[in-house]
Amino acid sequence: MSRLDRVIETGVDRARRGLRVLREDLWTLRADPLPPFVWLRWFPHGLLCLIAFGVTLGAAAQLADNGVGPQLAFLIGLAQGGAVVLALWRPVSAWWLSMAGALVGAVVAHTHLMAGEAHDFTWPWSSAAIIGHMAVLLLLALRVRTRVAVEALAVTVFLTYVLEGLWGAADYTPTGVLAIVLCSVVVVLGTALRGRREARVQLEQQTTLTAEERARRALLEERNRIARELHDVVAHHMSVISIQAQVAPLLVEDPPQELKDNLAGIRQNALEALTELRRVLGVLRSELPDDLGMLGQGGDVAAAVPDAPQPTLDQLDSLIENTRAAGLEVRTDIQGRAVPYPPGVELSAYRIVQESLSNAMRHAPGSAVRVEVVHFPDGLFLSIINSRPTRPASESPGTGHGLLGMRERASMLGGHVVYTPTLHGGFAVSAFLPRDGRPRGERSEPPYNPETHLIFPKPGDDLP
Repeated sequence: MSRLDRVIETGVDRARRGLRVLREDLWTLRADPLPPFVWLRWFPHGLLCLIAFGVTLGAAAQLADNGVGPQLAFLIGLAQGGAVVLALWRPVSAWWLSMAGALVGAVVAHTHLMAGEAHDFTWPWSSAAIIGHMAVLLLLALRVRTRVAVEALAVTVFLTYVLEGLWGAADYTPTGVLAIVLCSVVVVLGTALRGRREARVQLEQQTTLTAEERARRALLEERNRIARELHDVVAHHMSVISIQAQVAPLLVEDPPQELKDNLAGIRQNALEALTELRRVLGVLRSELPDDLGMLGQGGDVAAAVPDAPQPTLDQLDSLIENTRAAGLEVRTDIQGRAVPYPPGVELSAYRIVQESLSNAMRHAPGSAVRVEVVHFPDGLFLSIINSRPTRPASESPGTGHGLLGMRERASMLGGHVVYTPTLHGGFAVSAFLPRDGRPRGERSEPPYNPETHLIFPKPGDDLP
């Protein structure tokens, strides 16, 4: 096969593919209804129906004035006007109907022009046909792909050129160039509006996905930090178990060999578990924990030093003193008898108070804060309320997901956190942590309503 033959064969294949694509795009009855506007509802549909009515009457009148029979003129006008209404639901089919009406009208008018029965007739497009076809192409470009709209415009241009440029007529006012220009304008306009609408939808979707991804990332980071802290607590207990298992045989005179073997097995299992925990901690601590805000600077050693012991409720006084030194007025109110809590409960309670005070320092500078700790028989209740700020808050350096971390900590222990703005411009956080850290279904209900208890300042408090 020669090079020329290959070129011809390639050209034929491309032409076939182009015609196949054109047929798939334009030879369809697929429905694509025009949605109602949000505020105007069906106003665009009514407006287009009025345009269709005007196109029908205008086309029929123009054809009838130039010698076309009234019945045929009305049918052609009805096709061109009906195409505008059909374009509300099936734009591609409407385009075909509009083109068919325009072609039939041009052929009929051509006969009368050549016979000298019509003079100065606008041909091949009448003014009504141009208006109707513009409306159809605009609706088409608004709802189909750009390629389909361009193909429809190209076919319109080609048929207009065949009628006016190749076939021609006599004694007429040419409208081919005007029709092509106006149709091109509406296609470009419709394509631009469709692209703008799609870009806006994609931007909204991307914004939603970005916000969800940011919240998911913050949730994972907070869970990672909580896991680091809880692993520290577990590792401490495993170390204690190992030491106690090693020392226990020395506290008994002549311990039996079976007891020694069991204690040695306990110690070995504890050491292996401790090794695995340290390996996990090495992964979790591949990056240092984020600074917990301004309170991490001297107020919380564990926040700045990863290997420091995890804080407990006994260190709340030190935390509050550091907060006072930073410029906040903090009052404390401790009710009930303090009893030992599991390490996880004490750690979470400390972190909730710390995050609440940190938020007050960031977002309510100069405010007064009340920290209330209530020891109930079923668990620990915390309430942190700050008044309105006395000066504008600076730009926050935090991630903005501290409240999410509070909820994660409380939910992990079977408790919950409630937070809300107060009536006087401040902010209130309340939390309940069950004593044993079990889910609510496995324990008795707390003897109070945690969503309303102490959530707002009580009468007589000095908080504004």
